[in-house]
Amino acid sequence: MKIGNKLKELRIQKGLTQEELADRAELSKGFISQLERDLTSPSIATLVDILQVLGTGLNEFFSEKTEEQIVFSAADYFEKTDESCKNKTEWIIPNAQKNIMEPIRLTLEPGGSTYPDNPHEGEEFGYVLSGSVTIHIGKRAIRAKKGESFYFTPNSTHYLTASEKTGASLIWVSSPPSF
Repeated sequence: MKIGNKLKELRIQKGLTQEELADRAELSKGFISQLERDLTSPSIATLVDILQVLGTGLNEFFSEKTEEQIVFSAADYFEKTDESCKNKTEWIIPNAQKNIMEPIRLTLEPGGSTYPDNPHEGEEFGYVLSGSVTIHIGKRAIRAKKGESFYFTPNSTHYLTASEKTGASLIWVSSPPSF
């Protein structure tokens, strides 16, 4: 198993020279150099000593961490259409309910709406991509059109309705997740 490059990266992250690592692990600089070039292999005990100096252990060193997905495409989205409310909800970040915020893309047909949502902790944010919506918060009704955004604390029953003429498309973010 080739571990040299990984050891070298850890050593550099810790700001140590080969000589400093060797001194702290009670090894020779030449041995550290050979390890980093995969010219020799350490015993388990020696590797444990080196990793201890580098602030890690065997489990962490050999674990295969998968990279966190940063960019999502349409193939990653999950969607739900509600014919009765004339809307389509697309979860544009998969498994976002485990995150601090949950963004969706919401498409409302002309006259479409969302279900009324009960008061809850957190915050709501939206950006209207096309058309216009009316944001209903308790007894208030506030209109937002293409290019405008909205933000509110959901301490009252709230929902959206779209214009009867144009419908609407928007990005809506709830924190914590509630969609």
